[in-house]
Amino acid sequence: MGVLENKSRARTFYKYLSKVYDQINPFIWNEAMRDEAIARLDIGPEDRVLDVGCGTGFATEGLLERTEHVYGLDQSAHQLEKAYSKFGKRGPVQFHRGDAERLPFKDDSFDVVWSSGSIEYWPNPVDALEECRRITKPGGQVLIVGPDYPSQSVFQKLADAIMLFYDEEEADRMFEDAGFTDFEHFIQQNRPGSPKAITTIAQVPE
Repeated sequence: MGVLENKSRARTFYKYLSKVYDQINPFIWNEAMRDEAIARLDIGPEDRVLDVGCGTGFATEGLLERTEHVYGLDQSAHQLEKAYSKFGKRGPVQFHRGDAERLPFKDDSFDVVWSSGSIEYWPNPVDALEECRRITKPGGQVLIVGPDYPSQSVFQKLADAIMLFYDEEEADRMFEDAGFTDFEHFIQQNRPGSPKAITTIAQVPE
């Protein structure tokens, strides 16, 4: 388990990262990549969408272009404060502070669940994926964006020490263990040489 897959350490990390997150994030996960992923989802104007690990609200902004019914959840109070500054505490997004492994929502609450840049900090990703499946309506979609496992051994050792990085084979295992049977992966990258993201879209069983 990487050092940042500990929830307490992750909260401390984001306490400081939140100050510069919006300046750093575009080098790894930019609007074009976000919008490409959103375009692969079937989001209607009346659909309820949850952004798990919403952070400062970067993905939330893109989701709001598809539906007015967007919810955000994050465990970091500091990240949420940044999100409040963009949307307001009682603005168009309903924000919740909570844990991806114990989502504070009833079964079948959402049409789509989205999470980008969060799974790598989950100590038990299969548990969190099960939670995403539980709160998504049958036939709905779950989209997860995480860091693709590096191909070079020196970077693999560094990645393993920090947080969760995974390849398509590991993604298959996690999603199958979480009860998904219909899913696909695709790789996204800002530019050649920049870190790659592995994006998975899963259909919740009927």
